[in-house]
Amino acid sequence: MSIPPPPEPQGPFTQGPESPQDQPPAPGPSPAPQAATPYNPYAPPESKPQDPYAPPPYTQPQLPYGTPPQSPYAPYPQGSHTPPGPPSPYGPQPYQTWGQGYTPYNNPAPLNGMSVAALVLGILCCIPGVGVVLGLIALNQIKKRGERGRSMAAAGMVLSAFGLMVWVLGATGAATGLWDDMKDSARNNTSASPAKGECFDAPNGSLEGRAYDFDVVPCSVEHDGEVFAVVQMDGGGYPGDKEVTATADDKCYALQDAYAMDGWAVPDDVDIYYVTPTSQSWSLGDREITCVFGNTDEDASLPGGSLRNDATTLDQDQVAYLKAAHVLNTALDSAPDAQYVEDDLPGHRAWAGRVSTALTRQADQLEGHEWPAASKQPVADLVKDLRAAQKEWAKAATASDADEFYAHYDKGADLIDPKKSVTARKALGLATTPPSYDGNDSGGDGGGDAGGMEV
Repeated sequence: MSIPPPPEPQGPFTQGPESPQDQPPAPGPSPAPQAATPYNPYAPPESKPQDPYAPPPYTQPQLPYGTPPQSPYAPYPQGSHTPPGPPSPYGPQPYQTWGQGYTPYNNPAPLNGMSVAALVLGILCCIPGVGVVLGLIALNQIKKRGERGRSMAAAGMVLSAFGLMVWVLGATGAATGLWDDMKDSARNNTSASPAKGECFDAPNGSLEGRAYDFDVVPCSVEHDGEVFAVVQMDGGGYPGDKEVTATADDKCYALQDAYAMDGWAVPDDVDIYYVTPTSQSWSLGDREITCVFGNTDEDASLPGGSLRNDATTLDQDQVAYLKAAHVLNTALDSAPDAQYVEDDLPGHRAWAGRVSTALTRQADQLEGHEWPAASKQPVADLVKDLRAAQKEWAKAATASDADEFYAHYDKGADLIDPKKSVTARKALGLATTPPSYDGNDSGGDGGGDAGGMEV
């Protein structure tokens, strides 16, 4: 009897017998040996046998829930399998993830908050221009973040821009009418430019500084000022503060006698002020210079009573006398700036010639008027003095030197002394207290001492 050989020893890594179902098919013939190829790290990986247990490569389905695509490989026969191949040098290949386009419902992009705010402010127009700024910010954010609200931002910008335009036009129209409204309010006792003949109180009680509003009050009560003239300046661009002030000074001083014809009736503590346009009010159409009588102390008031004495308050005899006196007063006011004759003899001689001419005109006007019986003789006596004074002033106008000028000037000034007209004034019912002026009776100290005298 022969003894069968013992079975082959099984190592720890030797695969044990398998069932027929688990045995792989018999391997084919071994390929012929090939020459070794050097390893190229940049060469693409060689194709590997398909792992039967690896998941099939995913191909994009036609529909989210459609029938999955068939594997390109035929199924393996049941009961057998091919050993897994070596692992891929690039690691296991993961499944492809689902993109957003394959979710059943897309999530909407968020709405930009700035676009909503721009639209709301554009509709309300409560803060013009803010909607435009917010709209620009919103459009920039939407572009960067992919948010919704572009149309809302654009609509808000358009509405806000329209509101801003309306606001600007409204503000301009209101400013244009501001000055007219302030002037029209004079009828309601709140005027920035009182009319001629009106008395007023300044808000701060002073006639100095900027004037923006006045309270019109009756002239019969204490007041800060009384308007005696309103002058319209030429149009065009604003001429500047200095030019406006110079124009106001010239016009107002020239017009005071037309409102207060009898300078003797104006108290010594009354001075001239004026309200002029500013560069701001000029741009709104203001061209008025308002001439005002006020106290020499700008912080003091005038007593009750109007200073107006013209054709509206005087009779025809009083007006005739004052018009004749005004001719001489104007000539006397034109004295040269040089106080002494020696400093400007030609200027003083020309001035004396103007006074001589004015004396002739004044005497002619007084003689040509029909005076009431009570004032006829006093006026005649005054005319006699005026004729005599005219001769002396005419000689002063032709003086060869200062001494000769002084000799005739002193005689002529004495003959027109304001005190000589008191009798005629009293007969006519006019003021009888001469105003004070800078002059003296000594003669020879200055040829212009008669300047400013009122007869």
